[in-house]
Amino acid sequence: MPVTDISHDLDALTLTITAQFAAPLQRIWDIYADPRQLERVWGPPEYPATVVDHDLAPGGRVTYYMTGPEGERFYGYWNVLTTEEPSSFSYEDGFADESFTPNPDLPVSTCVSTFTEQDGATQAIYVTSFASREGLQTVLAMGVEEGSRTSINQIDDLVA
Repeated sequence: MPVTDISHDLDALTLTITAQFAAPLQRIWDIYADPRQLERVWGPPEYPATVVDHDLAPGGRVTYYMTGPEGERFYGYWNVLTTEEPSSFSYEDGFADESFTPNPDLPVSTCVSTFTEQDGATQAIYVTSFASREGLQTVLAMGVEEGSRTSINQIDDLVA
């Protein structure tokens, strides 16, 4: 399994996930740069994602929804802040309604994804920062740790 560690720090207001992939750096980058590949790993298997808009450039936006087992949809967006292909990108991640208008009742986080090549493999570190302890606790209660683990672990099958 690619995910080697998940930790959260209520004082620093962060969630950090570390993963190791048996694939070169560019191959891992390409998953995030291609909306059809991103759909295959963004969201747990029981909540597959559909990417609607995908602009992974600074100032760009990615919109998506995840479909639950009963057909219910959960909408979200990324406001892309930075990209440094193939080593990192950052974005604001938020919840939205069906028109992708941000949901003010749920937290917005800032995410930094960093990829480092290590002997032909790639280490990924995903750091998500929250504005408040309540925001972090909200997503923890929603199951973000296990959902992220099962989502990221799907990358192995995609790069095999």
